[in-house]
Amino acid sequence: MGSKCENRLETRTWSTPTGEPPPSLTVPGLTILGHPQLQRVGERAALLDLSSGREALLSRGEPGFAPPGESALQPLAVPYLSRRPWLLRPAAGGGVRLLQGDSPISLAANGEPVDGEAGFSAAEVERGVVLLLAGHVVLLLHRFRSVFDDSLPRYGLVGLSDSILDLCRQIARVADLNVPVLLRGESGTGKELVAAALHHASSRRDRPFLALNMGALPASLAAAELFGATRGAYTGAEHARRGYFRRAHGGTLFLDEIGEASQEVQPLLLRALESGEIQPLGSEEPARVDVRVVAATDADLEQAVAAGRFRAPLLHRLGGYAIRLPPLRERRDDIGRLFFHFLREELAVVGEERRLTDPGPEAQPWPPAAWIARLAAAPWPGNVRQLRNVARSLAIESRGTGEGAAETQLPLAIEELLREETSPTESGPPSGPAAASPATSVPPRTVFRSPQDVSEEELLAALAAHRWQPRAAARQLGISRPSLYFLLDTFPGTHKAMDLSGEEIAAAGERCGGRLREMAAMLQVSEAGIRRRMKQLGLFSIPQVPPKPP
Repeated sequence: MGSKCENRLETRTWSTPTGEPPPSLTVPGLTILGHPQLQRVGERAALLDLSSGREALLSRGEPGFAPPGESALQPLAVPYLSRRPWLLRPAAGGGVRLLQGDSPISLAANGEPVDGEAGFSAAEVERGVVLLLAGHVVLLLHRFRSVFDDSLPRYGLVGLSDSILDLCRQIARVADLNVPVLLRGESGTGKELVAAALHHASSRRDRPFLALNMGALPASLAAAELFGATRGAYTGAEHARRGYFRRAHGGTLFLDEIGEASQEVQPLLLRALESGEIQPLGSEEPARVDVRVVAATDADLEQAVAAGRFRAPLLHRLGGYAIRLPPLRERRDDIGRLFFHFLREELAVVGEERRLTDPGPEAQPWPPAAWIARLAAAPWPGNVRQLRNVARSLAIESRGTGEGAAETQLPLAIEELLREETSPTESGPPSGPAAASPATSVPPRTVFRSPQDVSEEELLAALAAHRWQPRAAARQLGISRPSLYFLLDTFPGTHKAMDLSGEEIAAAGERCGGRLREMAAMLQVSEAGIRRRMKQLGLFSIPQVPPKPP
């Protein structure tokens, strides 16, 4: 049986010398992702009974939850939950089984209702199992460290997962050292935020911090942008340019997408890193600079070196210390914290802050818990950036809707940002006694292309071939739909229907006589997408004119 004295052990804190990790022992536990009282999001409970081979209880009154590092435990205490508990029982190989017993609490795991019992392998628990209780509470069943390091600076980063604390620990370890740092991680994981944290935690904090995206630099202008140029050094150089290195003197220069640096610029970067000297274009004299370089990439630089596209000495120099940023799917317990952080900000922008006021114990919370469960189980190929975009879209979608409405489905425009074909291992819990066994065969997950392999031209061709229908275009390209939407946000020549302004739609309606299919083709979006966007903007009255006969 679970007990509060057992759970209280989780709240121990651990103070270590800066940069040194706490003990790495992890235990199964629950983190609150959604709760009618939003201030409770992020609280967690360690299920130490499971680690000891005993059952744990899940109900209105058990287990006790607390913010990481705090000791005062509180039950979920939601009136819609019964005091008759579900049982969590240890299974072979580190798995967990859920048993309903006589509990009347409805429970869904990873979006699938659980009837009676369900089992999860150790790998599934490690990845995180999203539990929706009685349609009102969302929990994540996963593993985390049983002790919490409350002495670690947070550097303004949102989250308290083990992965984000490890990231903070790495920042603390290297921030005050004058060495280059290479940030490696998928797109959207927050590399510029970490670069800024490194700068503000260093002795250079009062000097400039400049950021430059190497992927957005034309090769012909890269050297001048980085190292400066004298007047007349090249065609069109009507004024002298200081360049980023000289502008960042004494401070930090963040070079994003360093893997896109041109072959001509790479040796010049290497010289700047090795000697502290740069050669402005058109100048006979080199210039001394004192700049700390923080570079970032989501590319495989080792493969680029093998292919001859990137210089090995530059990689070795940039990688004086490398930090890997975790993708959002590896810090799923932070999704609730991040989502509500972004949603508060976006609601404030549109004047809808009231939406997150406490509705009281008997009211339906907004956003509904089912939405939070859907978000928590999504694959998030666009990572934190994609989560913020979803929060922004949801804030806009909420405008003008009545409070307390019985909303059960995510708005369609947001669902399209999340939908991805998944195998049973991703979308729902296996059931039956064999499910917890590591030896159980698991159907392979659908394998998609990396969105990095898709060019803008290929994307546009696939969209045009399928009349701008995202699902069909994604299928042709071999990528997930969230990845397709991520590419639409990334490429300068593409957009989504929700990006269209009322003026653009009205102009297209006038040119196309209000005929929706022609308007969609002209604006390069789907008919369903433009219809939803028109509804959002209140454009219901574009008169339709039949096409002229040939």
